Amino acid sequence: MSKSTPTRIINTMDLKTFEEYVRLHLLSLEQDSEELQKQMGFYDDLDCDEYKDLELEDVSTTGQILACYHFLSVLEATID
Repeated sequence: MSKSTPTRIINTMDLKTFEEYVRLHLLSLEQDSEELQKQMGFYDDLDCDEYKDLELEDVSTTGQILACYHFLSVLEATID
């Protein structure tokens, strides 16, 4: 019985399927980012803990979005 880890799943996934997964994940991240921006707009005090938490989450989400764009650019060059 083999263990199912993310690495093993990717090893058995073809590149086109992985590209589709990354595109869907990117869409989800972009929706999350829009929601975070909306929530951040409700705060007047940019130094409050709640705003800082949202800001940190937004920075993380933005980094994940950039990584997805990088993966897609590499995948598109590999698949074509």
